[in-house]
Order: sequence, then C-alpha cells, then structure tokens
Amino acid sequence: MARPRTPRGRALETRRRLAECYPGNARELCELTFDTPFQLLVATVLSAQTTDQRVNSVTPSLFARYPSPADLARADPDELEGIIHSTGFFRAKARSLVGLGAQLDARFSGEVPTALEDLVTLPGVGRKTANVIRSVAFGLPGLAVDTHVARLSKLLGLTDSTDPVKIEADVCALIPPRYWGSFGLTLILHGRRVCVARRPQCAECVLGDFCPSSQVPTKAPARRRRGDPEQAAPEQAAPEV
Repeated sequence: MARPRTPRGRALETRRRLAECYPGNARELCELTFDTPFQLLVATVLSAQTTDQRVNSVTPSLFARYPSPADLARADPDELEGIIHSTGFFRAKARSLVGLGAQLDARFSGEVPTALEDLVTLPGVGRKTANVIRSVAFGLPGLAVDTHVARLSKLLGLTDSTDPVKIEADVCALIPPRYWGSFGLTLILHGRRVCVARRPQCAECVLGDFCPSSQVPTKAPARRRRGDPEQAAPEQAAPEV
C-alpha cells in the first residue's frame, strides 16, 4: 500500500499493523491479572513506577486478604504496606488504597464507577488509570497515555505535544473510539518489546517503512555513470519488411 503521509493515515495504519502483531481486545491485551473491576483498579494503582509482573506477584495475597472495598477501607496500614512493599512507594500506595476502598464503599456502594469524571475523584486515580479501567474492565472508549504511548505517539508523528491530556486528545481524534483502549495497549506492548527507548529495533519494526523517526536508512538509488548502457540513446527500430 502507499506510504501514509498524514497523522490520520499513520495512526490508522499503525493500529492495523499492531493489531496483527498483538491481537485481542483491551481486556485480553492487559498484562495485569484481575477478575473484577475493583481488582483491576487496585492493581492499576499499584502499577505506578513498577512492572505489571511485580504487581501480579502481590495481588493474589492482597485480594485474598481484602476482597472488597469495605475490607480495604478497614485495612491495617502496616499489614497492607507489608503486602505491597515490593511494588515500591508502598506507604503512599497504601494510603491511596485505603482511601480508595473508603470512597468506593461510601460513595458508590462498593462498585467501581464507569464515568471518567467519577473515577478521577478517587484517591490514587488519575486520568491514565481511569482510562485503563474504562477500556479494560468495562469495554468503554478510553486511551491511557503512559510513557510508552506518549513516546511512540510523538515518534510516529501523531502529536507534537508532551502533555498527556493533549496527547490523548490528539490521538483519539485520529482513530475511531472503539479502538482507543486496544490501540493504547498495543503501543505499550510495542514500546516494551520493539520500540524500546534506549535501543529501538527499527530494523525489525513493522512500522519502520512509514515511521518518521525510523533509524533505518533509506537507500538512495545508485547514481549512474556517464556511458552506462542505461544512459545510451535507444536504438532505432528496424524497418518492417
């Protein structure tokens, strides 16, 4: 196909190719382990400044000990900190989780809300986390802009901003809402596995032929020397007899 030259064209072709590399909907693409929206919300709060694998290593015991928002709201801080210690920033995260459980129990009858405006009022929940919950737990439109999404969106020329809210608006304007969640997660996976910040593997990247930031040099056509056969005047055709 022709090389896409507009932000919209690059966004749509990126979505198409990455969907082939990383198939699935947003829930299937998410690497956090969870069963319910509440569990995903807790896991996403814990995922700040650490890996999904690290979060997945502590959540089974965490969910067993605090199965509901009300249970989490009553958690002993020292005990909770001990369970989540390995995820880093454990004191701040423990405070957020206790507050999160209390707010869900008091304001939303123990249920996780679906509206972005409600989600961002919860302790420890910003716009990125809210969009994860909307897209992964509920199948609603939501593009979570993390460092990978921000970096790849700029490399691909989908935005010229460094502000996550502006990046979200720019990218969401380029692709249909039903793809926002899965698109963001495929960008994350591609950023972790191929377009790695310190050592991008441009030669192996499925987007390399149209990515404006590709580090694979494009071969220029060889310059022909004077006198090459291709440069000679074409012979006249022999007359028909």
